[in-house]
Order: sequence, then C-alpha cells, then structure tokens
Amino acid sequence: MSYPGLKLFMEKLKQMIYSNDISQISNHPSMLSKRPQLQLLYEELGSMIQTLSVETGNDLHELEEVRDLKKRFKDVAEEAQDVVDLFVSDINFISKKQPLISHASEASLDLEDVMRSIKSIQEDFISICHNMKMESTPRTASLKTQSGAAGGTSCYRNSLVWDEVVVGLDRDVDLIRGKLAEDTRKLDVVSIVGTGGIGKTTLATKVFNDPYVVYYFHVRGWVTVSQTYDKTDLLNQLLASIGVEIDPHKRDTYSYLREQLHKCLTGKRYLVVIDDIWNTKAWDYLQVVFPDHEKGSRLLLTSRHKKVALHAKSYGLVHQLSYLTDQQSWELLSRKVFHGNNSVPDSLNVPGMQIARNCRGLPLSVVLIAGVLAKESATKDSWEKISRSGSALVNKGHRETLALSLNHLPSHLRDCFLYLGGFPEDYRFGVTMLIWLWIAEGFIEEVKSQSLEETATDYLMELLDRNLVVIQDRKFDRAIKTISVHDSLRELCLEVATKERVFLKLLGSDQVIDATYKTRRIFTDRYINSTISTRVRSLLSFCSYPYASYIIGKCSHSWTLLLVLDLKQCPLIFLDALTGTGPKTVSSVPEDISLLVNLRYLAIRYYHKDFQSRICDIWSLQTLIIEGISDDPLILPNTLSNLLNLRHLWSQRTIILPPLQTPIMNLQTISSVSLMNEPMSWKKYFPCVKKLSCVIRLDRKSDFKSLTILVILRISSRKCKSIPRFQRNSITFPASLKKLTLKECHLPWSCMSKIQSLPNLEVLKLLKGSFVGRMWEAGEEPFQQLKFLKLVGLDIRQWEASSINFPRLEKLYLGDCHLLKGIPLEMKYIPTLEHIEIKGCNSLVTKSAYKIQEEQHADGNHDLKISSSPLIHGEFWNLKSSSSPLTLGELLRRELSIYIKKKLREITEESRVSSLINNRKGTSINLLTPEELVTLGLPVSDPPVIPAHHHVHMSRIWNNWRSKYRPIKPKISKGGGQIRLFQN
Repeated sequence: MSYPGLKLFMEKLKQMIYSNDISQISNHPSMLSKRPQLQLLYEELGSMIQTLSVETGNDLHELEEVRDLKKRFKDVAEEAQDVVDLFVSDINFISKKQPLISHASEASLDLEDVMRSIKSIQEDFISICHNMKMESTPRTASLKTQSGAAGGTSCYRNSLVWDEVVVGLDRDVDLIRGKLAEDTRKLDVVSIVGTGGIGKTTLATKVFNDPYVVYYFHVRGWVTVSQTYDKTDLLNQLLASIGVEIDPHKRDTYSYLREQLHKCLTGKRYLVVIDDIWNTKAWDYLQVVFPDHEKGSRLLLTSRHKKVALHAKSYGLVHQLSYLTDQQSWELLSRKVFHGNNSVPDSLNVPGMQIARNCRGLPLSVVLIAGVLAKESATKDSWEKISRSGSALVNKGHRETLALSLNHLPSHLRDCFLYLGGFPEDYRFGVTMLIWLWIAEGFIEEVKSQSLEETATDYLMELLDRNLVVIQDRKFDRAIKTISVHDSLRELCLEVATKERVFLKLLGSDQVIDATYKTRRIFTDRYINSTISTRVRSLLSFCSYPYASYIIGKCSHSWTLLLVLDLKQCPLIFLDALTGTGPKTVSSVPEDISLLVNLRYLAIRYYHKDFQSRICDIWSLQTLIIEGISDDPLILPNTLSNLLNLRHLWSQRTIILPPLQTPIMNLQTISSVSLMNEPMSWKKYFPCVKKLSCVIRLDRKSDFKSLTILVILRISSRKCKSIPRFQRNSITFPASLKKLTLKECHLPWSCMSKIQSLPNLEVLKLLKGSFVGRMWEAGEEPFQQLKFLKLVGLDIRQWEASSINFPRLEKLYLGDCHLLKGIPLEMKYIPTLEHIEIKGCNSLVTKSAYKIQEEQHADGNHDLKISSSPLIHGEFWNLKSSSSPLTLGELLRRELSIYIKKKLREITEESRVSSLINNRKGTSINLLTPEELVTLGLPVSDPPVIPAHHHVHMSRIWNNWRSKYRPIKPKISKGGGQIRLFQN
C-alpha cells in the first residue's frame, strides 16, 4: 500500500517544523510551543511509512493481519492530519482576530490518541513478524490468492464468446489475418488490446478458426493465461489444444512438457493464441518456449494492457478494439435473441434499439442482456420494461468482468480511477486540470527525478494502457487534451466508491446527507448548503449556483479542513443586505475564504476587476484557477508571493501583476500574465516556471532566455501600433523551449533565425501578426527537433524553405494565409512528413500540398495525408493588415485590383505604357504605330480603342461581379479596346 497523500502531509509537517516563511503562523506562540509535538509525530509517521512500505522476501504483506494494520494506519494518519489542520486553522483564526470555532476554546494540539494508536500498530506489527518467523511453512493455504477471482473474460469463453454470432468484426478479422499471413519468415507477434468484455477473445477465436488461417498454419494452439497462472498448467493447456498426448505421470514435470511442445512445433509454421495475458512477467516466461525456425510462425496476444503488448513487441501490430455502434449492438442483440432469424417483430424495434443503446457499445453487455431477453416473452411491454432498467441489468450481468480491471489496479491507480466516478455522466476531463486535482487530493506519489505532474501523467498513461479511459480530443501536437470514461465503468466506480466511502455523490435537491456517513469528498450536482460535513476534505460542484459566495461566507468556519474547492460552475455573487432596498449584488470573493487555510486547489468563476487579497493568505494553495471572461483584466495583489506552495495559476483573462514582494519559487504554470510598470524581468518573479503564457509590451525588451527550465511559452503583445518598428525591442528565448506560440508580436522574418537555432523546439505556432513581411526565407539553418508547425492569419506571400530546414517535421497546419502562393515544393523531400492540414487558404496552397503528396507517393511514401477546407465566404481577414474581418465584396475588390494591376505589368513595362497613354490620350487606335501597339501588347492586325488611362474603375467591375456572388478568376481580353473580365 502506498501513501502518496500522507507524504504531502509529511511535507506540510516539515514546513511547519523547520520553516519560518509562513508569516501567518510560523512565529505564533502556539506554533512555537507545539513544534516538539509536531516533530515527534513527523518522526513516528515516517518510521511507520518505512516499515509498512518495505518489500520483504516472504509473504508478510499478503497476510490479512498486515493488510488490516495498513488500513488502521491509514485511518490514524488521516486522523492526525485532521488534528494538525484544525490546529493550523485555529492559529490562523487567532492571528486574524476571528472568533474561534465551536470545537476548540484555544489553539490546542491534542495528539495523545494518535500517538497511542501508532504505538499499538507498531506493537502488533512486531508481533506478526515474530509469529511469522516461528512458523515452519511461511506460505499457508490461507494466504494464496483464489484463482477463480483472478480469471479474465475468458472464463465466459464456453458460454458466450464461442457462440458463432459475431457482429462488427469483419474488418478487424481481415486486418489480423493479413498481418498473420505476411511474408515474414521470423517468428512475429500480433496483439489485440481493449477493455474487459469488448470482444478480444471473440476476435481471436474468429481469426483462429478462419478457413484461410486453418489452411495456412500447420499447427494451431491456444492458451489462456489470466492474472494468476502456473507454468506447468499453461504448457498442459497448450499441448492439449494442439492435440498432443501427454504421459499422465509427467503432467507436472516442466522439462518434459517443454520438450514435448518443442517437438510438435519444430520445423512447422505454427499459430499460438495467448489469450488474456495480464502482465509482462507472464510474457517473459512464455516467449522462451516457442522456437523460431524462420517458418513464418505467429503468436497472437490478447490483453487489457497495452504495455504488455508493447513489451512483447514494441514495433509490432497492436490492434485496439473499438466499441460497437448502436446499430451494430442492435444487430448483435436481435441475432442472439432470435438465433439469427431476421424476422424481428416490428413492435420490438424501438425498445430493442433502446436496450442496445443501454449496452454502451460493449459486446459482452449485449450478449448478457440478450440472455435475459431470450427468457422473457417477446412482447412490446416486456421489452419496454427491460429497456427502462436495462442499464442496471447489464451492469449486474457483467459486473464481475468490469470489476476485474478495477480490482487488478495498484492502489495508487485505483484511487485516481475511482475518483473519476464522481463527475457527471459523459464528462470530458481536461487532462491538465485533472492532473492538478489528483495532486491536490494526494493521489500522486513522489518519485525521484520526476515532478508530481510528470508522475501523474504516467498514471494517466497507465489507465489508458489498461483501456479504462478513452481519449476524446488531442492537441495540435497529438498530446492528449481530454479523456472520458465508459458509462459502465463510471457506474462501477460510483458504486464502489460510495460503498467504500471514497466520496459521496449528491444528485437530487431532495437528497439528505446521512449524519453517520463519514466521507472525505463530496461531488454535487445540486445547490450547496451548510449541511455538508464539517470534516469534508473536497467539495466539487457541477451546478450553476448563484449564491456560492454567501454559502462560503457562512460555512468557512465549518470547512476548515477543505483541501479541494471547485466552484467553476458557480459565479461568485456576494449578497450584501441593504436596509430597505433589498440585496445588493456584487461580483466578489468572500473575505471568509481566507479561513480555508488548508486549501490546495481552488477553482472559481470570477468577473470583477480587482481580486480579493485575502486569498493570498491561503498559504497551502497549490493550484488557483480563475474562470470567467471579461473585457477588464484581473489585477492581482502584490501579496501573491505569500502563496509559498503555489504551483499553477491559470486564468481565462489577462492577469495584471504588480511588483511582487518576493519571487514565487514553486510556480510552474502561469497563464495570460502581464507585468505592471516593470521591465520584463520574468526570472525575478518566476524563476522555476515551466509553462508561461504572457502579454508583453513591444517597446520593452523581453528576456526569456534566463528561464532555463521553461518548456512551453506563449507570447502575445499589447496594442502598440504607434510604436515604430525600429523602436521595438527584441525577444530572447531559452534553449529549453519545446513549444512556442507567438501572436501579434510583429517581428520581422529575419528574427526567425533565433527560433530556428533552439535545439529542443518541437512545436511552433505562428498566429495572426506574429511576423510581418511578405517573404519568409528560411535560409540554411534547420529546426533541429521541430515536429509540428502551424501558420495562421499571416500576411506572408512567399515562403522559401527546403527539407534541410525541417528534417523532422511531421505535421504542417496552414490557416487563413490568403496571400500565400504555395507551400515550398522542396518540402516533398521531408521523409517524416505525415499530415498537411489546410483551412481558409487559396487554391495555390492546396495545389502545392497535393503536388508534394504526389511526389512523395512517387518516391514510395504513401503515409502523407492532406486535409483541406476551402476559403469560406462571408468573412475574411484583411489582406493588407490581417487585423480586421472583411466582407466578401471588399475582399473581391482588393483581389481584383491586385490581379489586374499584375496583368498590366505582365503585358508591358508600366512606365512605358503610362508614358505612351499620356502622350497619345484620345488618339484613335488606327493612328498608333505598330511599335506602339507592340509596346501595349495589342495585336497589330485588330487594333482596339485604348482607354484614356490604365486605371480600372473598380465600381464598374464590382457591379458586373456582384450578381455572380462568388469569386471568378478574371481574364483580360484586349479585344474591343477595353479590359474585360470573363469567367474561365
């Protein structure tokens, strides 16, 4: 059992004992007098953590008694944390001259019960260890894990998955079969991964029995591994599936079984399905028993865990199974109930489809509910009744299957996953903020050489590999942006978490909280009220409640133990009762929020201009999120540096930051910040920042080079059109940057060389106004690590670059670059290029992209994909300044003017044409000499009438075009003495 939350508490204890930086409490008499007690508690807790976490060579930690001790210790540690946090809150109240809360008459610290309990646990643990040594047999039958509870979904194999009714797997079968029959002589591994009950074993079975597979492979075998396994049992199972006769007296002899397997596989092309493999150790054991005589043999794995598949073969095919569509679910359901008979009564189609939807795309759920329907009367009333309760029936049927994935999770992952069940159905989790929540809740264990955020990301990837969460959206660079949880798994999480009192989910407004229900966390979809437990640690609201400020002010004295307070859905409206006039509504943070001194995570919706300075007294705060869009920037107090533990400061609108008293040493993330009346000394305020989004002034130098661990940087500028370009100071960048976004920086393209030289840059986004100038000439210097390049809203016309500049580029995005004449064709030589996406650009850009694709295809690279969206009429960016939208008419006027002037220059030299027209104004065309006609580019045989001057009347041309209401490529005709426009 790990204790990540307890380790955060230990860090807090250490800070209280040895640090004097917490101005609110460090020098308070009560704190100074109680430090010896806190130090003793710190030492005892540390000793117990080390004792209960150490790995032993025997089965000590498998003993039920030891497990009970660990649970007791966790409860005692939580009690200790409550006592200490209440003590800190009391000191905070006294220092602010607030009335003490009802549970204490003074700032006291009573740790006697806690210390007594710790001592009792220590004595019991020593006694268990002593008894363990006295036993002659260290491992008893009572300690063994029951194999029946550890099996995978293959336990349903005989009753469910071997049924021939299969829907939605034809393409999967073709893919797997094709991979198995590839012309590769070496032994190869193909894997199928997916969540429990999604049909991995069904797909493997269908491939295993495919007529071509039966013909292609000389020998076929099947072994089901599951969570617990015995080496000899696996070999017996595999040999039996192949049909090898085994000497009954040697069934338990490993060397004999391995020899028999080797004999029957040697010199033959074989296929072995290794079904339901749960861990890498099982693979490490199994792989050595399969000989490779380069006959084209194959191993087909099924697993819930992607990391197992990648461990088996990191570059092999790992096929991820998808959920069924509603239509596929209904097809499977109807075929299972009516045994393949297509004559389903029409009256059952509607309720049947609803039942299919209730299965949430999980094939095992469909099969189980079909078993229920098959035993019911096939009537509309009966099916409608089941459709109303179908989800519950489904969950009851395959609950054990889904629970296997949950029960197999390590404790640290289990806490993180169960936590997701408290959020609303179909909720999309923003990955960044979910990670911040996990950290604040104490789920993330500290790992050497890694930040908590990096460790939390690893946790998330483990859940993804186990198919417990689903990716919903990705960022531009393919990083995961949002995830979700399948409904069935969410319901299981909610049920288990409620039963184990991990959290309480409040749904209806009439739900009453049981006073005996002790919970540490509350998720609520209803209005917040004062009946919520005084010992609650986390409160997350998903209801838009207008009077949250009032409740916070009223309940702050009771919620002093809160670690997480998420009120993003609740605009902070403070009610101030005015005599005779009713309540006055003001957007404000209540002052009493400063009493929540133990808060680690605070998320609010706030619209006011000035920020409540009392929030800076919450010295434990790690994450501060301020949502709410407003034209006014948010002015933060200079006491922000009092937040010693602040790691993340995120806001939807611009933050104005005055000169701070001291640096914020732990701050890693800050968004939309602008420094007030100060040179841009970012290092001075945020020396350890890793992700920075800022607004700068172009008339001041912006030095980011000193931020040596900065990884992500987004820069935009304040409006400063009055500043001449030669007065604008430069921007410097650190070598550590991996992602850079620029907007409205108005840099000349000559400054790009600074960015090109960044050794670690992987993502570059150049948004509207980031660079100015008609040509970007990339030169010879490469972007060493750049994988993703995004250009949006730039006034660039010419782009000259080659594969030398982008040796590792994978994706190129071009949006609203209306004047760009095309993508450099030399980029066709970039071997890593996978995707070019184009939106709102002209046809020249699209044509050049397809030309690059054509050239790559000719060279044998068929991986490059092109996504293109045409220029959309109605609103365009100003072609001159790229700063304001234009109507279609205005855009066409400008495009026509540019086009016709270009054509006139192509006909002849403008100076000679102008001079000739001025000198011969009004002259009949018949009187012009052949030389003059040639100068004008007009045919000598059919001389037209020359207009008085070469300027084009745009109003006349526009009237001719207006009826068309779409851009038509103009064509100049010299016949008839006029420049005319024709449709191509």
